[in-house]
Amino acid sequence: MALDQITGSARAASHITREWRSLYERGKKDARAALDVIRSGHRVFMGSGCGEPQYLAQGLEERLHRLSDLEILHILSVGKPRFTEAGLDQCRLKSFFVASANREAVAEGRADYTPINLVDIPGLFRSGAMPIDVALIQVSPPDDHGFCSCGIAVDIAKAAAETARHVIAQVNPRMPRTLGDCFIHVSHIDTFVEHEEPLLEVELPIMNRIAVDIGRHVAGLVEDGSTIRTGVGSISVASLYALEGKKDLGVHTDMLTDAYLHLVKKGAITNARKTLHPGKIVASFCLGSRELYDFVNNNPMVALYPIDYTNDCAVIGQNDKMVTINSALEVDLSGQVCADSLGYEIYSGVGGTIDFVRGTKSSRGGKSIMVLPSTTMDSSRSRIVAALTEGAGVVTTRGGVEYVVTEYGVAGLQGKSLRERALALISIAHPDFRDELMEAARRINYVDKDVNRWAATKAIYPYDWEHSQDLPRVGKVFFRPSKSIDERAVKEFFYSLPRAEAYLRFPMLLKSYPHYDVKAIVNTDYHREMCILGFAGEKDSGRVIALAHYRLDDDAITAELDFAVHPDFGRSGVATSMVRYIAQRSADRGIKTFVSYISRGNEQAFGVFQKLGYALERSLSAGAYEIRLRLDEPATAQAP
Repeated sequence: MALDQITGSARAASHITREWRSLYERGKKDARAALDVIRSGHRVFMGSGCGEPQYLAQGLEERLHRLSDLEILHILSVGKPRFTEAGLDQCRLKSFFVASANREAVAEGRADYTPINLVDIPGLFRSGAMPIDVALIQVSPPDDHGFCSCGIAVDIAKAAAETARHVIAQVNPRMPRTLGDCFIHVSHIDTFVEHEEPLLEVELPIMNRIAVDIGRHVAGLVEDGSTIRTGVGSISVASLYALEGKKDLGVHTDMLTDAYLHLVKKGAITNARKTLHPGKIVASFCLGSRELYDFVNNNPMVALYPIDYTNDCAVIGQNDKMVTINSALEVDLSGQVCADSLGYEIYSGVGGTIDFVRGTKSSRGGKSIMVLPSTTMDSSRSRIVAALTEGAGVVTTRGGVEYVVTEYGVAGLQGKSLRERALALISIAHPDFRDELMEAARRINYVDKDVNRWAATKAIYPYDWEHSQDLPRVGKVFFRPSKSIDERAVKEFFYSLPRAEAYLRFPMLLKSYPHYDVKAIVNTDYHREMCILGFAGEKDSGRVIALAHYRLDDDAITAELDFAVHPDFGRSGVATSMVRYIAQRSADRGIKTFVSYISRGNEQAFGVFQKLGYALERSLSAGAYEIRLRLDEPATAQAP
């Protein structure tokens, strides 16, 4: 480049710098002068969450006596309640989400709640459906090019600033300079109020035992390399903490909290396998501590975007293995999820739940998970209900729900019938409420009329019996205790077996071939009876390839064991692995002897028992072998 071209470019850059600095200096005012632009009847947007411009908000409160009919918009309040005091008739707060600071005011009619998906809010501003007269936002000081960052609150603030008739920015040196699509040039801001103050902070909620148990179940659904997003509350936080042992997790979320930062420190979040924005945490706003704000400051690992980008289902779906974890307040037996209200009383809001539920539907390997405790705080009511409470809002329809998790386990509802859904949800309800839920399900014809004959409603699913194993010729096989929803999968397994084998292996359980009493197999109490299913591939892949069942005798130390493996997986180690595991776990429970019966012609089953390492006895009677496996006696101690 010629010397005169270089000189000309430098002069142009210098002119641009002088121009924005001049604009900035001309636009600086104190808060009182800046807020004089607000008139009665104006609609005012207030930056909210931890990005609330507290100094400007306080200044507006002080001048309310001179105004009337103000409408104040924001997403949520996390600081002191503002603009909602009883008798404050000069203004009315309209919130797109309800939090503790304004929940009482909304319930008493002193403030308004607008149900809306977060992704749709910027469109209200841009379309003119909700024009903004004045936007009050908080930004970082301008950089050398005249750009201010929206910092920890890009969300809907950027769209509000881009569409408002007048923009007032509180310039706070403590606001992080975040990266991404979060910058506003000083030429797009009308007034600057310089004021330094600490940003609002939100502590992580306390994780109780129930939240921790739910988090553990959620972790079992999240694979390494997944991209994650959670909602608010202690259960969501516990779900994130439970992911400490995962590898190469990514983040694409609307709200970033300290729980994500915890996983970054643990090395679980690397964003290395993300298919969209690899290497980056993508979020829209932060609710957390000063440590979190320091972490996001000028950090190339973090990119903040407006809410209509982060929550766009088409964008979300570009993340492979996208997992969204959302809190629920109630779930009915058909799978309808209420997440925003307690009856008619609004508790939170629609928020980003539906945005991410939709997004995960188009994600390759995506999962949508609803989490909730099985009962209310005082344990007086079940949160799994026959019908939603009157006035409760359906945030996620029965067609949209995929997984529901309580402290008692996981109910996978995708593709399940109403009967299967009811049984699955009852199995993760609190045991004290299962009988009445089963009775309700029977009354509304969700389940069979004779359901009480066979359902073990009080049984607690033993998650500690779940077990995965890689076998050389088969690959990964997942073993777990049976559930009521496994009826169809077990039927298909039995139908796939040779007739003679199926009948002879399960003489005590089968009525007549090919009609199997499958209900009696899959509905066990997990103590006197246990049924273990083997699935080829990942957890609950759908196809049962092996089954083992035991029933305790009256002495409670001897159990009759039956097992079968699909012929396609014979001689592959599946049977040995399954029987060894059920034997080890049964021995821990005090069972001393397994008894099994094998017909002539099936002598190859002897090999399974011989490989287990326990003392073995066998005898032949009436054309069948009786095998006695001594779980308290190693094979080496067996007499020759």
